[in-house]
Amino acid sequence: MKHIITALGALAVSTTLAQAGGVERSNGNLGFMFQGGNYAELTFGSISPDISGTQRIPAGPFSPAGANSGDIAPAFTTMSLAVKTQLNDKLDFGVLLDQPITAKVNYAGATGYIYGGVTGSNAEIKSTAVTGILRYKVTDAVSVYGGLKVENASGKVKLFNGYTMTTSTEKDLGYVVGAAYEKPDIALRVALTYESAITHDFSVTENGSPSRSFATEVPQALTLDFQSGIAKDTLVFGSIRWRDWTAFDISPAGYVAVQGEPLVSYDHDSVTYNLGIGRKFSDTWSGAVIVGHEATKNGFVGNLGPTNGYTSLGLGATYTKGNMKITGGVSYAWIGKAQTEAPRPFPPGTAIADFTDNHAVAVGVKIGFSF
Repeated sequence: MKHIITALGALAVSTTLAQAGGVERSNGNLGFMFQGGNYAELTFGSISPDISGTQRIPAGPFSPAGANSGDIAPAFTTMSLAVKTQLNDKLDFGVLLDQPITAKVNYAGATGYIYGGVTGSNAEIKSTAVTGILRYKVTDAVSVYGGLKVENASGKVKLFNGYTMTTSTEKDLGYVVGAAYEKPDIALRVALTYESAITHDFSVTENGSPSRSFATEVPQALTLDFQSGIAKDTLVFGSIRWRDWTAFDISPAGYVAVQGEPLVSYDHDSVTYNLGIGRKFSDTWSGAVIVGHEATKNGFVGNLGPTNGYTSLGLGATYTKGNMKITGGVSYAWIGKAQTEAPRPFPPGTAIADFTDNHAVAVGVKIGFSF
């Protein structure tokens, strides 16, 4: 059963990272803390979205209705590293290094499209985080865990109208707490994890000049992970994850003064579902299939993130040799239809573009060592 469990890890990369709610690209999965003894794992993901939209209305003499944005979402990669040490029979300590929030959008190929303009539009968010976790076994079945998370983040944007903004890189603190119930004879584990919000106070440069600082809250999240054996060598697993994306916004003072709204914000929280089944074929090989879903929402989405939910299907396989496990996963995501709102001077509530028939392909590889 344990060989099957690792397939979930790589597939979580290739589903959650395909296009999750907000700008989330890593869900901070703490499954490594439940491995026996001492354990380390390295995870690599490569994601290739294909996201484009069609302009609904003319936006100027050289920006007609029907203009296409081109593919605005460059391919990107992500990595994480986790190490867990068994301190004694009751206590484990682990460290997770990952990239919790990232985003990259580029309208460079948007000839005739409003956000292409003369110079194009692009934006990027970067982050890294280190989380230290202690897990205490209250009984053989019940454990509790918690720790601190240090996250640094930065962002930059350039718009078609000449607006530019760059933030400082800020490092701030949050925490993680959770509890789990396990029944090893049927490979049952249910874990509930809460991640606190982290607030970054950014220094800002707008249009080449220092501007008023602003705060951005990377929002809180709650995740329920579960797995259970359902037959000999067969496991069902999944997760439900809520994140408070309505608390997230990027609001530079100069931009808000002109446009009357944040540069980036979300009208809805996200709830992401994953459900899979794994099968052990031999002492060496196991495999899994997993489906993921995040519902589409009503209303507009941002021009710097024109996606709206997804449904994904992924496959994974794990090869085990001695103390090493290698898991590979591939996922295809159908990205939900989205509609974006026109910037000023258009009247508020004017739809500028439809983003339809978009998708993403992702692959993930995880290498785990027990020592």
